[in-house]
Amino acid sequence: MSASFTAQLDAVARPWLKALTRSGDRASTAAALWLLADAPAAVAFAAGLALAVDALPRGLAAAAPWLVLLALAAASRGLLGRRAADAGARAAAAAKDRARREAIASVLGGAGGRPTGGQALSAVVEGVEALDGHVARFAPARLAAAVAPLLVIAAIAVATPVAAAILLATLVPFGLVMALAGGAAAEESRRQFLALERLSSLFLDRVRALPLVLAFQAEATVTRDLSVAADDLAKRTIRVLRVAFLSSGALEFFAALSVALVAVYCGFNLLRLLPFPVPEQLDLKRAFFALALAPEVYAPLRRLAAAYHDRQAAEAAALTLAALPAPAPAPPVAVFDAPPAICFQTVTVTYEAGEPSVFESFDLAVAPGETVALLGPSGSGKTTLLNLLLGLAPLSGGEVMVGDQRLSHLQSIAASTAWAGQSPVILPGTLADNLALAHPGATREALEQAARAVGLDAVLQGRGGLGAELDERGAGLSGGERRRLGLARAMLKPAPILLLDEPTADLDAASELALLPILRQAARGRTTLIATHSEAVAALADRVVRL
Repeated sequence: MSASFTAQLDAVARPWLKALTRSGDRASTAAALWLLADAPAAVAFAAGLALAVDALPRGLAAAAPWLVLLALAAASRGLLGRRAADAGARAAAAAKDRARREAIASVLGGAGGRPTGGQALSAVVEGVEALDGHVARFAPARLAAAVAPLLVIAAIAVATPVAAAILLATLVPFGLVMALAGGAAAEESRRQFLALERLSSLFLDRVRALPLVLAFQAEATVTRDLSVAADDLAKRTIRVLRVAFLSSGALEFFAALSVALVAVYCGFNLLRLLPFPVPEQLDLKRAFFALALAPEVYAPLRRLAAAYHDRQAAEAAALTLAALPAPAPAPPVAVFDAPPAICFQTVTVTYEAGEPSVFESFDLAVAPGETVALLGPSGSGKTTLLNLLLGLAPLSGGEVMVGDQRLSHLQSIAASTAWAGQSPVILPGTLADNLALAHPGATREALEQAARAVGLDAVLQGRGGLGAELDERGAGLSGGERRRLGLARAMLKPAPILLLDEPTADLDAASELALLPILRQAARGRTTLIATHSEAVAALADRVVRL
C-alpha cells in the first residue's frame, strides 16, 4: 500500500468514519457489548460440556445439571448473536442516514467543486451503502476481537496454563497476517471503488446524451466504452476477492494450527506420553474444557477478519464522501401571517459573468394584497422575476424586500409562496398525491373541489377520480390539463404570496375565459404576481407592469 494512500486514510477517511459512527454510537456500543458477552457464554458452554462428559460415567442424573448449563449457554449465545446483529443494523442505518443526508445536501446545494453526474450518483448510492458493513459488523467486532480472546485464554489458563500459553503465542502470527492482508485489500478496494465511480459516471453521461448518440450513430463506440469500463471493474473486483480468499486461507491455517497444537498437547498429556516435562497433569474434564474452548479464542478474530473487507470498502468510499464540500447552511424560513408588500429596489439579475443582464436597476413596489400582472414578450424577464423571489435566479445587485425582511437574508420565500409554473412537476402516483404536494394536509374533499374548480372534471370522470394513476411524464394529460393541475396546487396551498407563470398558456380562448374567475378567486387575499402574455389575464390585475 502506497505511503500517500495510507496518509489519506489516516488524515481523511478514518477520522471521518469515526465521526460518522457516532451517529449510531449507542447502538454500535451495544452491538460490541453483546458480542463481548458471547465470551463468558462460550466459557459456560465449554464448562458445561466438559463437566457433563466427565460426569456421564456416573449416570445421567450426575450429568443433568451440567447438561442444563450447556443448553442455557447455547441458547444465550444464539440470543446474544441476534441482539448484536440487530444493534449493528440500527447503528448502520443511523450512520448511513446521516451520510446520505450530508452527501445529498452537498451535491444539491454545496459550494463549488461538488461532484456531478455519475460521480454524485456513485457517492450518494454506492458510497453510502459501502459504509454498512463497517458500522454494522466491523466496528462492533473490533472491540470484541481485542478483549474476548484474552478472556477466553484466561479461562483456559485456570484449567491448563500450558495450553493457554500455546494459544497466546499463536495470536502473534495471526495478527501479523491480518495486518498484511488488510493493507493489500485496502489498496485493491480503493481501485475497485474508483472503477465503479468511472463506470457510473460514464453510463449516466451516455444516457443523458442518448439522443445525440442515436443521431450520430455512435452506438458501437458507446457500447465499446461501457464494455471497457465494465471489464475494468470486473477485474478489480476479482483482485479484491483474490486478496480476501488468500487472507482468509492464511488466517484459517494459523487458527487450525493453534487448535491442533492444543489438541496434541492435551492428548499426549492425558496419555502421559509427552517427551518433555510439564508443570501439570491433566484429567479428562480439564483437557476437554481446553479443547472445547480453544476454537473460541479465534472466533472473534475470524469475525473481525470476515468484516475486514467491509472496513476497506468503507474507507475507500469515505475518501470520496469526506471530500464532498460542506453544504451551505439552511437559510431561515420566512413566515408571514398576512400578505406582505414586495419591493424590488434597483435589482440587477445576471446569470453568468460577462453575459448581458436580464434586469438592471429594476424597481417595482407591490402593496400588500395587490395583484400585479407582468406583461411582455418572451425573453423580457417575467419568469426571471418570479424565479428571483423563489431563489432560483441570482440577485446580482440591489435588494428585494418582502415585508420588512431582506430577501438576500432569507434566500427564498418558497415556504410562504403558492406557485404555478409553466412546467408543473408530476410524480408517479395518483392524481390526489400530485395535488397534495402543495398542501399535504388537505382533505380529499378539498382536493376534489380544487380539481373541479380548475376544470379537471374530465380527468376525474374519465380516469377514476382522485385515484387516477399518473406516471412521471403525466401520460394522458394534455398540456392544458397539466397547467390546471399546477394551478390547483397553488389554490390549495394556504400561502400569503401567489406567483403565477403563464397560467393560461396552452389553453384555447374558451378555456382561458372559463379560467379567469378561478384566477381572480385564487389571487383574492394574497400578494400576487402574474407573468403572462394574455391581455385578458392581465385585465384581472390591480396594476399592469409592461416589460
